[in-house]
Amino acid sequence: MKQGLLLLLILLFFISITAFAQEGNLTGSIKGKVLDSETKQPLIGVNIYIPDLKAGCTTDLEGEYSLLKVKIGSYNLVFSYVGYEKITIPDVIVRSARITYANAELKPTNINLEAVEITAGYFSRTESQSISATSFSFEEIRRAPGAGGDVSRIIFGLPSLAKVNDTKNSLIVRGGSPVENGFYIDNIEISNINHFPVQGSSEGPIGIINVDLIENVNFLSGGFNSSYGDRLSSIMELKYREGNRTTTDIQLDMSFQGFGGVIEGPLAGGKGSYVLSARRSYLDLILDLMNEKVGMPTYADVQGKLIYDISDKHKLSIIDVFSHDNQLMNQADAKENKNYVYTDYLYYSNTAGLNWQYLWGTSGYSNTSLSHTLRKTDGRFYQTSDAKLLVNNKTLEKEINLRNINHWIAGKALKLEFGAEAKFITNNYNQYYNEYKDLLGQNTPAITMNKTLNTYRAGGFANLILKPFAGFTFTPGLRADYYEFNKTTNVSPRVSLSLEVDDVTTFTGSFGVYYQAVPLVIAAQNEAFKNLKNPKSYQYIIGFSRLLEESTKLTLEFYNKSYHDFPVDPNQPNLFLFDQAAMENLFLPHYNLVSTGTANSKGVELTIQKKLAKDFYGLISGSYSKATYNSYEGKTYDRIYDNRFNFAIEGGYKPNESWEFSLRWLYAGGAPYTPFNESASYAAAKGVLDASKTNSKRLPDFHSLNIRADKRFHFQSSTLIVYLSVWNAYARENIAAYTWNEIDNKPDKEKMWGLLPIFGIEFEF
Repeated sequence: MKQGLLLLLILLFFISITAFAQEGNLTGSIKGKVLDSETKQPLIGVNIYIPDLKAGCTTDLEGEYSLLKVKIGSYNLVFSYVGYEKITIPDVIVRSARITYANAELKPTNINLEAVEITAGYFSRTESQSISATSFSFEEIRRAPGAGGDVSRIIFGLPSLAKVNDTKNSLIVRGGSPVENGFYIDNIEISNINHFPVQGSSEGPIGIINVDLIENVNFLSGGFNSSYGDRLSSIMELKYREGNRTTTDIQLDMSFQGFGGVIEGPLAGGKGSYVLSARRSYLDLILDLMNEKVGMPTYADVQGKLIYDISDKHKLSIIDVFSHDNQLMNQADAKENKNYVYTDYLYYSNTAGLNWQYLWGTSGYSNTSLSHTLRKTDGRFYQTSDAKLLVNNKTLEKEINLRNINHWIAGKALKLEFGAEAKFITNNYNQYYNEYKDLLGQNTPAITMNKTLNTYRAGGFANLILKPFAGFTFTPGLRADYYEFNKTTNVSPRVSLSLEVDDVTTFTGSFGVYYQAVPLVIAAQNEAFKNLKNPKSYQYIIGFSRLLEESTKLTLEFYNKSYHDFPVDPNQPNLFLFDQAAMENLFLPHYNLVSTGTANSKGVELTIQKKLAKDFYGLISGSYSKATYNSYEGKTYDRIYDNRFNFAIEGGYKPNESWEFSLRWLYAGGAPYTPFNESASYAAAKGVLDASKTNSKRLPDFHSLNIRADKRFHFQSSTLIVYLSVWNAYARENIAAYTWNEIDNKPDKEKMWGLLPIFGIEFEF
């Protein structure tokens, strides 16, 4: 009934706006810059063509172009230049009286383009990262059903990600844990891109990054080259766009997540620009007006980018990403809402970074960044049944990061990518964990940690890109890292190769050794933990890809990841420590850890992706995988993320420049879980796992349908976007976990999202 009323109100809203919209002959502009992808030098005389309009232009002496008075709508832009591969940028949205920026980077080719037509154009990759890479544009992220404008959720449809709990942004990549993922924005590391993060992990329920600031995202699900270290599973590369260098633009938006806005404009007469976003959740404000006090979480973020061209060769950019999270709940509200724990929680983080790009001319370029990250946690967690203090966590974490990466072109057949980075860490821990019963029902004594930890990490890397003959690329790489905390040096050889059989068929392969330090929130608990080894993995990947048509690509990959030297607790011999963050939403204290844990994941993945060439786009993916670990006692168990099989189908249809409809359906096998020892659980009034049945049961299979409709209303000098999305449209009851209700002392279950309608608006002027 409530959902039906909401949908009726939204329909009336649509009708009322339509009466004022002015479709007519409204126009906007497209501008951009075209660069050589290897040198970042501007390209002069590049042809830019819009097939639907049979119109185009060429770049000027600065590599810039302008398409003026373009009718509002969605277009494909084709960039072609002799000696370079043709590319197509789909989904370029022209808005009324606004400038849309579409920048392009063209890759030189050894093939004579005057004699051979290169059919590839919609899909891009780099020579140094030719395997397990998927890219998304801003528009693909913004409109994705079930994503809610969240960059992490857009990739849930990829076959390399497990489907475990859709209420969290848990990136569980090829059998790894959320601890194992890295994030970079414009060459600057961001420790976590989520609100309410799990300390020491990349988990969180709600994304921080505003997709309206993103130019593109490149997700590396494995086999990444030696320019990235200290991560075992995946890397997400995000690029913030530049602001408008000509005029000031403003955007206001509101959705179920909150309200906010974006402002952008020129600096120094067009030699630079800025773009700034601010957002805040609002459900707590509504509940306050209603005098409802239920401990609603509140969150806010501010982020932006400033860029300035010092000269033709030197460019400076500054980014800042700030987040603030708060939740205050009392015991009475916790009991009423059946919450086993209530909290007084405050968290904020900020990363500010400066990036300097230096163009060497025709021989290459370099990026050097310096950043500072601060994370402050002040949280107290109480047991609802008796108000017992469980955890008091006051932590201040500071990092200074320096990163340099250089790209040198020695010749058409030889290129070198090399650099170095360092991280200086100062963490202050003031933490208290009360005595408690662990998951196995064992008494764990109270622990207090009050210390300041000063340490650093440093590393260097090099990738040699060899092209001995046309169509074949061989990339050996080497990385060395020193970790001051445990006085350890790790050397990581990596290699990849790519063989283009013809214009549409490519075979790829890679092998690499990867290391990652134990999260300091664990390692700092005991001086003896300085003797722990850094966990490592050996990764093997074989791939095949084929263009079925210019805008449709099939990719098939086989992988095997062998993990070693993971920390395990002899007192919890059947549990895998790196999975604890997902099971408990935090890392609990440990008195004894040893580096004897091993694990393995292997699988096969198939993806068919279609870019928006004309009216329709989509993605079909499937995978079969197996992820296991070996316990302290040498027994083999399935990991808690082991879905075994995943399937996803998503796509969209754009009948005209105003409407767009899309859907995504996900299906995954049930994840493993350990059943409770019910007699022990009743006696302890707390869930106690049956260790003899570790991960022997499986949750029901997961499946969910998300649908979305977008409508653009065009006015003389502004545009309004209204969208309606429905998550879990047929109200499937998906189970995230079986839990123990400590209030009623009985078994219970944690559900994922039910049917959830989401309405949002964006107003650009």
